[in-house]
Amino acid sequence: MLSIIGFAVIASVATLLILGRVSPIVGLTLIPLLGAFAAGFSPAEITEFFESGLGSVLDVAVMLIFAILFFGVLNDVHLFNPLINFMLRVSRGNIVGICVGTVLLAAVCHLDGSGATTFLICIPALLPLYKRLEMSPYLLMLLISTSIGIMNMLPWGGPVGRAAAVIGLSPIELWHGLIPVQAIGLVLLVGMAAILGLRERRRIAARRNTPHMSGVGGRGVDGTEQPPTPSGSGDATDGPADGPAGSAGSTDSSNTPGPDLDASPRRPLANYLLLAVTVGVLLTDMLPAGLVFMVALSLALLINTSSVAEQMERVRKHAPNALGTGGIILAAGAFLGILEESGMLDSLAGNMIAFLPEILVEQLHLVIGFLGMPLELVLSTDAYYFALLPLVDNIAVQQGVESTTVAYSLIIGNIIGTYISPFNASVWLAVGMAGVDLGKHIRYSFFWMWGFTLALFAASVAIGVIAI
Repeated sequence: MLSIIGFAVIASVATLLILGRVSPIVGLTLIPLLGAFAAGFSPAEITEFFESGLGSVLDVAVMLIFAILFFGVLNDVHLFNPLINFMLRVSRGNIVGICVGTVLLAAVCHLDGSGATTFLICIPALLPLYKRLEMSPYLLMLLISTSIGIMNMLPWGGPVGRAAAVIGLSPIELWHGLIPVQAIGLVLLVGMAAILGLRERRRIAARRNTPHMSGVGGRGVDGTEQPPTPSGSGDATDGPADGPAGSAGSTDSSNTPGPDLDASPRRPLANYLLLAVTVGVLLTDMLPAGLVFMVALSLALLINTSSVAEQMERVRKHAPNALGTGGIILAAGAFLGILEESGMLDSLAGNMIAFLPEILVEQLHLVIGFLGMPLELVLSTDAYYFALLPLVDNIAVQQGVESTTVAYSLIIGNIIGTYISPFNASVWLAVGMAGVDLGKHIRYSFFWMWGFTLALFAASVAIGVIAI
């Protein structure tokens, strides 16, 4: 009976999150509570389950809340603008250089862990340049999305915090094993960006030598046949016709408010020093991550504001994102506490082991990691980490596999695809800003991103991050 109820709880949460019928907080709180009552547990027992689950994720929630607020304040004072402008300046005019600069720029912008912020900075800054050189906006989406995926392995990025909450580990400790994976990923991505830049340069040269501007159809960047394009009109898929940036009309992002990249950082020396010390303390793990970010945020507010009212204004500006993420983690604690402490998860895992082929059971975490990228198109991030990961972890642990290996397998196998998923709200923001079609973005990017994921997965196995 526990297995049946546990499966019903997990399936219901995953289905409702995928369909968007409930918010993660609602689904992760109410459904396991109803399941616990259906299994015959008393309010006193459920209270114990809840307190146990909440205690296991409290540190993670605190760390995420204050990390998001801290990096939000640093973004407000334009701390990363000089590096952004430098990358734009050195790559201008060279298609391969622009592609490489795009991924590096996105990596820097995503230090705060917010995909929406990264898109808001990168797309308005780069789209006019892409259009002026007739580069595909879908290439821009692919490069930014892949770079964000690598940087999303930061402990305050979201997925690592979720995975850490599930397996009961500190996000910082989990991240330490992912640092070499991030480094390898950035090197591989620079190589992929250069290859895609060369391909794009050839496509643009071929396009300019093709008489489709006089009414002959051709192929779009996603491989589909394009109708004839009247002379002088822009192509919504490949970019604008020859002419000044912004002539494509519907794909112009000039009406979308973006960051002021001309603004100079305020009090740069103090802020850069604060950032360096914060990251250094996190790497040494000498203090709890939550405390580190609480202190860092406090110092950032003191350095960059002149009054209490301004300090509270900064906090209120970024509070929705911070509290939303923290609330999800706390609700996940209730979900996991009920599933684990009630015995539902262990019972379900035991029954699945009995039914699944032995070779699949032994390598289940690797199989799910291999399929992680495609699963991102059918599972939301919350469903993947809060419904699928706990089940795979329980099965794998019973086979002698460490929870960290399971978490790394599922994170590395899935995280690159986060910003191709239709369940990610910031993807819709990016699609609107870039003036592209989500379906074409998926078709253009999917196999490049999956291939990149598998290469990164193989590299993680080779260096021992994912144990086999």
